[in-house]
Amino acid sequence: MTKARRRKPMSEINVVPYIDVMLVLLVIFMVTAPLMTQGIKVDLPDAASGPMDLGADEPLLVISVKADGTYYMNVGAEEEPVVLSLIGERAAKIIRARPDIRVLIEGDENLAYGTVINLMNVLQTAGAQGVGLITEPPSNQ
Repeated sequence: MTKARRRKPMSEINVVPYIDVMLVLLVIFMVTAPLMTQGIKVDLPDAASGPMDLGADEPLLVISVKADGTYYMNVGAEEEPVVLSLIGERAAKIIRARPDIRVLIEGDENLAYGTVINLMNVLQTAGAQGVGLITEPPSNQ
């Protein structure tokens, strides 16, 4: 009878499959990261103002107003216009749930001044302590 050979235990880990998985995940994140930015396309006015100090985890409520006067909220994934009275109701619920939320308005540069004032009035009635305005830095031409 032949004597069976004893195998010595292998003490190395094959990392090639792990590298493959890591590269696949890297490609997935690189492709999906640009798609995660959401919002409404608005031509913001130029203003020489300093940047706001926003933390990465600080909650924001952004209301966008297009040049034709339609309102949009950054709540949920839908990009549907919202009526001004409904913005007041939604904003009041959000502010009651998160009193530390920062409220920002993103208005088109061709928008009538009264439209932004009406929106600010609705947000103040909803309980917003302060409302910020989003602008673009001036372009040096």
